Amino acid sequence: MVKFSPSLFVLGFILLALGAAMLLTAAFAAFMREAQVSPFLSASFVTLFAGGAFIIANRQSQIEFSPREAFLLTTMAWVGACTFGALPFLLSADVSYADAFFETMSGLTTTGSTIFVGLDAMPKSVLLWRALLNWMGGVGIVVMAIAILPFLRIGGMQLFKSESSDKSEKVLPRPGQVAGAIVQVYLILTAACAISYSLAGMNGFDAVCHAMATLATGGFSTSDLSFAKFEAHSIHWIATLFMFLGGCPFLLFVQMFQRRPFALLLDPQVQLYFSILFVASLATAIWISAHSSESFIDALRISAFNLTSILTTTGFALGDYTLWGAFPILLVFLFTFTGACSGSTAGGIKVFRFQVIWIAFIAQMRRMIHPHAVVPRQYQGTRLSEEVIGSILMFTTVYLLSVAAISLGLAALGAEFTTAISGAATAVGNVGLGLGATIGPAGNFIALNDAQVWLLSLGMLLGRLELMTVYVLLLPSFWRN
Repeated sequence: MVKFSPSLFVLGFILLALGAAMLLTAAFAAFMREAQVSPFLSASFVTLFAGGAFIIANRQSQIEFSPREAFLLTTMAWVGACTFGALPFLLSADVSYADAFFETMSGLTTTGSTIFVGLDAMPKSVLLWRALLNWMGGVGIVVMAIAILPFLRIGGMQLFKSESSDKSEKVLPRPGQVAGAIVQVYLILTAACAISYSLAGMNGFDAVCHAMATLATGGFSTSDLSFAKFEAHSIHWIATLFMFLGGCPFLLFVQMFQRRPFALLLDPQVQLYFSILFVASLATAIWISAHSSESFIDALRISAFNLTSILTTTGFALGDYTLWGAFPILLVFLFTFTGACSGSTAGGIKVFRFQVIWIAFIAQMRRMIHPHAVVPRQYQGTRLSEEVIGSILMFTTVYLLSVAAISLGLAALGAEFTTAISGAATAVGNVGLGLGATIGPAGNFIALNDAQVWLLSLGMLLGRLELMTVYVLLLPSFWRN
């Protein structure tokens, strides 16, 4: 039987952290003399009480996790955090629980889709809570991707487990040390981003909130206009830079701070990631300048910002890219599936999986030409086993099937074609922005009904937890001895 106690014990600590963040937000609301003090205090009390109860009721002398219990913990952590994290929205805003849960799921999975309108006039404490959800979700995602998923053998992530198994290459030997180092890097980059925004002209509150959302590739803004609110071009370039950094493997930043200063530049995944963005931004800038009155420099700024936002699954917007024409719109839609690097805060299929699929494709072509030849298949110096390749191909197939299934579900629940297709893709990819008038960069998810909102919340959870982590819980054999 699967034991719930270890998962509930860890969930208790997660809820304590969440409750502490609510207390911080309540203190900020009191400082700003806002009416949200009571809702945040009430939500904090409930969350802290539940967290403490889970810890006390499930305390053991030694906590051990089997693979099955690790699967259970991963899903329970996100669902539990979203369940309680929705309380401040439910108590302080006039929204249904479905919408409150959706907003929280969007924040903690760093998706960035929102059901709120009138952000510019919204209480600052609520805006801060949204930014904190993005930020906490981002660091949780990175730790999960580096410390948990490789050992659960999800979607080829075991490749990175085998990479770090050599002690001479392993930067930090223990998961706890890895997590601690990542949090330090995360804090440093967030502070650097906030300071950069402030120096470029943002006020302090906007700078802090947008810095948390940028590094987390979360996409929650303090304005309905997103980054179009800020006229300074330097702010747009700063956001583009830090969104790009948020899409890089955070373990490489740890290595850079320790003994490998060029780790980021020499990584094949980062090299392809940068190349994709550079070529796509350049091509789109040429397209925009040729089909509009924008200068090439402005077109490059706008295209680089928006394409980086989509590829890193951040979800910030600078204008309405659906007005650019067929070529850029198709590029945006493809980027919705692609994602950035593994070990980052980004969602999507991830660049490394496309690299492995390409390596396997070329090897297969060579075998067809030379049936008896031994064709090596390696990724970053590591031999690609049939298990890793099969796992990646399975993940990609299930990813596309999940998008298709959610698209059909949205359509059956009343969504029009563009909303159904792009809504499913943006949810599973944790992108935040879709296509069309309803959920595009000029739209909002508030127009969707509760059933559609719940389905998209499921899509965000599936995408963030790499699909198989959730699907495996549906197997009857998972729950048997």
